[in-house]
Amino acid sequence: MSVQSGALAIAKKEHNFWRQLWRQRQLVVLSLPVLMVIVFSYVPLWGWLVAFFDYKPTSGMNVFKNDFAGFKYFIELFNDSYFWRGLKNSLGIGVLKIIFSYVFSLMLAVMINEVRINWFKRTVQTISYLPHFVSWVVAANLVFVTLSPDSGIVNELLLKLGIIDSPISFMGKPNLFWLIVALTEVWKNSGYSAIVYLSAMTSIDPSLYESADIDGAGRISKIFNITLPSIIPTIKILLVLSIGRLLSVGFEQVYVLKSPSTTETATTLEVYIYDFALKYAQYSKGSAMSIFNSLVSIVLIVGCNLLARRMDGEGIM
Repeated sequence: MSVQSGALAIAKKEHNFWRQLWRQRQLVVLSLPVLMVIVFSYVPLWGWLVAFFDYKPTSGMNVFKNDFAGFKYFIELFNDSYFWRGLKNSLGIGVLKIIFSYVFSLMLAVMINEVRINWFKRTVQTISYLPHFVSWVVAANLVFVTLSPDSGIVNELLLKLGIIDSPISFMGKPNLFWLIVALTEVWKNSGYSAIVYLSAMTSIDPSLYESADIDGAGRISKIFNITLPSIIPTIKILLVLSIGRLLSVGFEQVYVLKSPSTTETATTLEVYIYDFALKYAQYSKGSAMSIFNSLVSIVLIVGCNLLARRMDGEGIM
């Protein structure tokens, strides 16, 4: 009887478990993204071990079959002139991206928020974020055609206005590459980034604007005294996260926009990792570069968060 009662108790517990799981199915579904983050973001971190071994692809998944190299590849990395060139290019493009994209997306959100005609507001918002869903391969082709010295619309316009005397090969000039990457980022992603600011603006208390109207405040005054101060927490969070991605300037974008003539200014850290880890099969050096990139991002996020706390006592963590 004791064995039978024990089996019944176990069966009852299992039944209760599945019944409870079914009742909380919505919470289970909501937790799936967390599992995806763990599987796709944290589990692959075992690959960092490759940076500390003389890894050979023939060893497969077992990194410990290879000879231990210690910090050999980190030392090689910091003595490599290509690494420092990639770091300079990544910092330059990253800073320009933050300045242009961050400011323009905020300005775009404010302007869309000020539009009072709903159908026009929705139309502008839709048109502005549609480029976000276009592949960088397609976007790069559009950029090359637009900036082409042969019948490109930009050169045609500059020639008709008399600003230039002969067509300019914009995509072939190394000193313009950083600016082109930053501006294409603005065109492609600022509309999508503005959605976050617009969402924050919808939570602003309408009575604040009504009080401002009674005091005779104009639109510009209300933007700088009500709208922007009310969304400062959102602005701060996005700025800190943007600075944390300073060195991650977008491999696909840079790779499809660069050309042989712009290699000097287009070789970023991500291109550097691709070249050594995949093209030249130097997996250990590529992994060392990835670790460096991740550590710099962590330091930047923590540093910006501490700075934000010192400024107004609040941070994102």
